[in-house]
Amino acid sequence: MKLSVTPDKQSNDAETAKPVERRKNIDTWVYGKILLALVSWILFLVALIMSYYAAPESNYGVLRYYDIDVRQFWLTPLTGYLYILLWLSALGSYLALMLDKYRNRRKADNPHYHLIFLLVINLIWLVYILYHLHRYS
Repeated sequence: MKLSVTPDKQSNDAETAKPVERRKNIDTWVYGKILLALVSWILFLVALIMSYYAAPESNYGVLRYYDIDVRQFWLTPLTGYLYILLWLSALGSYLALMLDKYRNRRKADNPHYHLIFLLVINLIWLVYILYHLHRYS
């Protein structure tokens, strides 16, 4: 009787093989998460545009030379809308992250760093506006 040492292919393949994908279709929760992420990014872009009009204007040397008035304060009505847009964008990205956390349990699932980035940028921007709004008031 001759014994041969051969590697066991079944055990080696099981360790390196990808898990079997059992998901058949995308469910409504995933569509909801995609919709929340998309709406959050759109609200963020609208907030960018609105902040251009709400923020104080820059006082360039050419403007001072020609005695053109420059607004040195935040526009209060637009700043209120800007707050609402930023909070809604932050809330939407947070809810999308929570949906993602409870729906995706595999290590290979996408961690959606763009939602974390959006949430952090929204919160930093809100703190920045609060600081500068009270500073110029």
